Amino acid sequence: MEPVNEKAAGILKRLNVLMTGHFRLTSGLHSDRYMQCAKLFENPEESAELCYDLSGRFCDVDLVAGPAIGGIIMAYEVARALGVRNIFAERENGKMTLRRGFLASPGERVLVVEDVVTTGGSVEEVIGLMRGFGAEIVGVGAIVDRSGGRASFGVPFHALVVMEATSWKEEECPLCRDGIPLTKPGSRPI
Repeated sequence: MEPVNEKAAGILKRLNVLMTGHFRLTSGLHSDRYMQCAKLFENPEESAELCYDLSGRFCDVDLVAGPAIGGIIMAYEVARALGVRNIFAERENGKMTLRRGFLASPGERVLVVEDVVTTGGSVEEVIGLMRGFGAEIVGVGAIVDRSGGRASFGVPFHALVVMEATSWKEEECPLCRDGIPLTKPGSRPI
C-alpha cells in the first residue's frame, strides 16, 4: 500500500470531500462513507495541484483517458500537467464507449485516471475500451483508492490517498437493516 499523501488528504478533508451516512456506490455496494470528489473539482487550484502531483508518478504518456463523469475533469488536468491529449469514455446503453469524435490509436500509450476507485469496474471498462483500439495502458491513477490498496489492474496503479472503506452488498447491509435512509450522491441513478 502506498503511503498517504498528507497534502492530498489535507485538501480533501478541508473541502469536506469525505461524507458519512448511508450511500449506494456506483458499484451497487452500500457504504457508510462516500468520497464526493466533485467538491474537489469545483476548486480549480486544488484540483489542478493534486492532478499535477499524480501526473508526476507517470512518464511516457501520449493520452489520458477517464470515465465520465468522475474522470472528465481529472483526465483534463492530468493531461494538462503531462502536456498530452485527453479524452473521456461515457456510457451508452449501459456500455462504456467513446463518443464526440474521441479515438485512441494503435500503440498510443494511455494513462487511465479516475477520481475514486472502489471496485475498479469503471477503470477496467476504460482499459478494455482503450485496448480495443490497440492502445497500450501504461498505468492507472486515482485521487482516492477506497479498496485499501487491493485494487489491481495489471499495470502500475498510483493513488494520492489510499483508504479502507467498508462496503456491503445490499442484502448484507447493516444500515439497511437499521432503516437508515439510503442516498445515491454519484452520477448514476439508483
